Amino acid sequence: MPKYKPQHSRLLFIDRKIGEGRYPNCRTLAEEWEVSRKTIHRDLDYMRYQLDAPVAYSCEKRGYYYTEKNFNLPALAIRESDLFAIYLAEKVLSQYEGTPIYDNLRTVFKKIEDSLPDKILAESHHDFCRFSFLSASTARLDPVVWQTVFSCLRSLHSLEMEYQSRQSKEPVIRRIDPYHGVRFDGDWYVVGHCHLRNEVRTFSLARITKAQKLPERFRIPADFNFHKHTGSHFGVHWTDDEIPVRIRFDRSAARFIRERNWHPSQQIEEQTDRSLILTLTVNHLLELKRWILSWGSAAQVLEPEELARQVRRECLEMARMYAS
Repeated sequence: MPKYKPQHSRLLFIDRKIGEGRYPNCRTLAEEWEVSRKTIHRDLDYMRYQLDAPVAYSCEKRGYYYTEKNFNLPALAIRESDLFAIYLAEKVLSQYEGTPIYDNLRTVFKKIEDSLPDKILAESHHDFCRFSFLSASTARLDPVVWQTVFSCLRSLHSLEMEYQSRQSKEPVIRRIDPYHGVRFDGDWYVVGHCHLRNEVRTFSLARITKAQKLPERFRIPADFNFHKHTGSHFGVHWTDDEIPVRIRFDRSAARFIRERNWHPSQQIEEQTDRSLILTLTVNHLLELKRWILSWGSAAQVLEPEELARQVRRECLEMARMYAS
């Protein structure tokens, strides 16, 4: 057992021993947990007077017992599958290290870990070492911006921000009513009503250089539903359009395309040469275009012509850049 033993874990140990009905005493509990008798005595007092545990001492049995049948301290009932799920969730959390949310969530997992008996942790540690998560790149977030934006989201206060869009050369002051927060592809986004454009827009937190919580409050429209609003999106950007798309993937890429669900509307048409045609309906082309370009010459846009033109233009500009 590790030298540091959180009190809560020790209380659960004492609770279990008393619950077994073998009348443990301070000496036997202290020896098994490897602490002093005074420590066990203080724990028993804490259980009695702070946790209202019905602990009594039997002079005849020379040990402690519960005066109420079937009493046990409230604690987490952890099965092996539960423990493994907690471990995996903590591993996923490690991908967000360095973001403002990490420290708060790590504290929660630490409390869960401290509530578990050391024996369970020791037995599981060897198995857990055989699993790893390799994280993708994540956006750099200003902790002050993060706190301000999500404070406005929770309290329904309007937000004034200095925003650097991809199109503008200089940051622009915008006022928004934040409706929804979104985590996507290593970045955090806030969806809300933009007063400058008078429509619902999506903003990357990484591009907010300054943020200020305004005193004015707002109400989220009754007809706003994030999942209905995003509809057939391929990423975090969307419009009101419904655009049918067909992409041919050659045989080298086709086997990877078959392995995943890329979009709820997708359909796959198998070809005789073992290539395939992926058909889907989206409402925005920006992120879909980037995804198609990531496949290089293994992917060809068949329709719509507008998307094929955008990809063609990007490829020509890249070829021109590398020709020099």
